[in-house]
Amino acid sequence: MTTTLAAEPQKMTRLEKSRNFGVCAHIDAGKTTVTERILYYTGKSYKMGEVHDGTAVMDFLEEEQQRGITIQSAATTCLWERFGVDYRLNLIDTPGHVDFTIEVERSLRVLDGAVAVFDGKEGVEAQSETVWRQADRYDVPRLCFINKMDKLGADFEYSFKSLHERLGANAVAVQIPIGHGNDFEGIIDLVGMKAYYFVAAELGATIEQREVPETLRDKAMQWRHDLVEKAAELDEALTDKFLLDEEISPEEIRAALRQGTIDRRVFPVFCGSALKNIGVQRLVDGIIDYLPNPSEVAEIQGTDPKHADKVVTRPHDTDAPFAALVFKVVSDQHGDLTYARVYSGEIKSGSRVLNANQGKRENISRIFEMHAKQRIAREDTKAGEIVALVGLKNSVTGDTLCDPNQPIILERMTFPDPVISMSIEPATNADKEKLGDALATIRREDPSFRSHFNEETGQTIIAGMGELHLEIIRNKLTRDMKIGVNVGTPRVAYKETIAAMAEARGLHRKQTGGRGQFGDVTLTIEPFTAEKAAEAELKYDGEFAFESKIVGGSIPREFLPSVELGCREASRSGVLAGFPMVGIKITAIDGSHHEVDSSGIAFEQAAILAFREACQKAGPQLLEPIMKVIVTVPDEFLGNVTSDLNRRRAVIAETEQRGNTRAVTAEAPLSEMFGYATAIRGMSQGRASYSMEPMTYRPVPDNVAKKIIEG
Repeated sequence: MTTTLAAEPQKMTRLEKSRNFGVCAHIDAGKTTVTERILYYTGKSYKMGEVHDGTAVMDFLEEEQQRGITIQSAATTCLWERFGVDYRLNLIDTPGHVDFTIEVERSLRVLDGAVAVFDGKEGVEAQSETVWRQADRYDVPRLCFINKMDKLGADFEYSFKSLHERLGANAVAVQIPIGHGNDFEGIIDLVGMKAYYFVAAELGATIEQREVPETLRDKAMQWRHDLVEKAAELDEALTDKFLLDEEISPEEIRAALRQGTIDRRVFPVFCGSALKNIGVQRLVDGIIDYLPNPSEVAEIQGTDPKHADKVVTRPHDTDAPFAALVFKVVSDQHGDLTYARVYSGEIKSGSRVLNANQGKRENISRIFEMHAKQRIAREDTKAGEIVALVGLKNSVTGDTLCDPNQPIILERMTFPDPVISMSIEPATNADKEKLGDALATIRREDPSFRSHFNEETGQTIIAGMGELHLEIIRNKLTRDMKIGVNVGTPRVAYKETIAAMAEARGLHRKQTGGRGQFGDVTLTIEPFTAEKAAEAELKYDGEFAFESKIVGGSIPREFLPSVELGCREASRSGVLAGFPMVGIKITAIDGSHHEVDSSGIAFEQAAILAFREACQKAGPQLLEPIMKVIVTVPDEFLGNVTSDLNRRRAVIAETEQRGNTRAVTAEAPLSEMFGYATAIRGMSQGRASYSMEPMTYRPVPDNVAKKIIEG
């Protein structure tokens, strides 16, 4: 169903007047500044917050204000009038730094639309591509906002072209800028063919509508022709009008673009400068015009907890059974704040719901509408809303809350594996008692963070998505949680695999008087992939698959889970340097048992022996995380950067000219990139910038692997 934007206000439903969207982009593209302007112009904030001053409403953590970056997503709700209707905007501002990509992932999972922000000079950057892929994964309709058009070197046409070339996006401009850099004055709306200027003395709150400047009229007509042609492709009735050269009205263009955006066939492109207060109000109009309301996205799908293969759906309707997805948990001194997107039904404070994943009942004692860190108490929450709940004890990110009488499990989110780790030790015995609880709290809040206790070294190991991620966590422990800790140097999260197939027998036999222990198993081990798993219809988690080909009862059926458990335990510590093994398949092919002495523990031990021997025969390899690195550097320092990357074992994939700078794309081992921020400043007089994100794992060269294994 498509909402008619100009419908009479009294005939529009609550859901039709709602928009759930997020603002996301590469770091420093201006997401938070865009969000702050939206809050100001919608009347949610009486004063504009600035990222560079540490006064942004949505960046309320001390760490965010000090660094001028967004670390955790923040939610808010505001109102905007369009065509005489007050629309309710539920907005989430997300981080841009790759170390906090989990915040983007879980936000996109629960949003109906997104605004992707791009730097007007740089166009599509590395993290822009990552965010775009995440939005593709969750089928999220998007608008594009080319920001910073006031920046020296800003180029709308280059940035627009990069959307097509780098993202493969069917982008269509609905606005073009009037000037650029220091000469950037306003925007031309191609739908209505009007020019808009934003009065600087009033912080852009007053907008002047004028005719399109004569000097830009031909250019604007050319861009509008492309817009009308794209709109005509999206609607059969408009196709006929376009071919007959009949006039197509602004309302018809908007309606066609709206449906095309909701279907993700097209991505409208806006432009402006959030910092200079140009273009943000028109962007908010675009959010209303083109992004879907909750009733326009597909019904949410899940499974029946009692029948995992049975698909269940819920309509976006208050009258349907209650269903909500937990997408974030924030620990608070007054108890956990559990953020949830309500997909269907309604719930009142004081109600009991079912956590379908855990099979436990939960109490919702209070419901809050959030504005960054401020809370507004609510009596209830309904389909299409994003709220914070208090009172839940067992719910974590990805869990489904639902009506106990009509259970459903919604699809969980997938979280990336950490690529970096370091040891952490409590400074005193008092700190030791608090550290375990603190790490459990952080794990609950941040699913991309892991921690475990290493029995061999007696150290606690914490792991995350990058140096900054671990630094933020260390600061959280010491400054926010007041726990004294000593930390080691960051270490790369290596993995192990095998190069060939091998077979080995494991025999565990002990006789010490009385009942003995006997387990005997022969295994094969081989390299494995997700494609092979799909062909063989085997369960595979990217690390490990197990299959039994035991015939004739040589190993009783009840001991096979113990064989799998032994192999899985052994795989976690590898055979080369204690790193977990990935990309392997174990097949139990033979064995024997003793009527009295065989047990699950005996077969578990036998499997460990067989697994280790088979791995040694199968050509074990060390794998290292490879990062995609994009360096933007002035021409005169290009030689310094490329020679330094070569020294770091990087492979340069592409060098692209961007004005008087070069964008160097390389694939580099994470182990060689520690301290790169300082190094690149030194070799470019502070004029180069870079971004880095995890890409894949590859075998470590033999000479390097030898040092790691020995060290």
